[in-house]
Amino acid sequence: MNETLFSQIQKLFERTYAQVGINLEDCLIDRRRCAQLSLLAGKSARELSELARTFLRRTGDQLYVGIYYSRWLIEQLEQHDPRAGVGDRNIRSLIMFVEELNHALHAALQFKSGIREIASEDFARNLELQAQVDTYLVLLLFIAFFRKTQRVSRVDRRWLRFHLFARQCPEAFRDANLRGRYLETSQLATSYTHYLDTLNGARRLDEIRRFHSLDYGGKKARILALTNRSANQTN
Repeated sequence: MNETLFSQIQKLFERTYAQVGINLEDCLIDRRRCAQLSLLAGKSARELSELARTFLRRTGDQLYVGIYYSRWLIEQLEQHDPRAGVGDRNIRSLIMFVEELNHALHAALQFKSGIREIASEDFARNLELQAQVDTYLVLLLFIAFFRKTQRVSRVDRRWLRFHLFARQCPEAFRDANLRGRYLETSQLATSYTHYLDTLNGARRLDEIRRFHSLDYGGKKARILALTNRSANQTN
């Protein structure tokens, strides 16, 4: 039986970090359920993308997860399967696909570790920052797979950074909280992935596992420390 793109990416994340304990494909929801959960999520949720969303709800010691992908997004990935190549026709859809899966996986891992304040802003920013970092690394793997040398060029990295970071428009959010969240996490992810690009494979794996274990404040402090160190070395 052929593995789905979803299951392959989930397994990649689990090999990198930890087993989540469930098949996240079982958490996929349809458009009707997405509309119901969006209403419950409040006014600010109306500004989030209608193409893909992740919903989290805590009831006691249980975490409920819902992952939604629009029919259009799925069709784009079916017509231009990234396992056959990544380009302008599927890069945006693939980014959204990976990010939502990543949100669900890390939310579940944090919940398993005892973190229960899933409604806090720091929790949301932690998931967003982690997703942008992980998505960058996953897409580098996709790109490298189709290069004869198995190496990613500077042009490839600039192209990926454009779609993942530069094309974001946090300023477009009317909700100040969302605007601040996406602006800050995008800036932090941009800086941190530049640092990761300087590491070899083994050191990068050690670094991202250490990074993953930190809370949002710890992640932010780690990135700022690396940025300051780099600035001092340049001077």
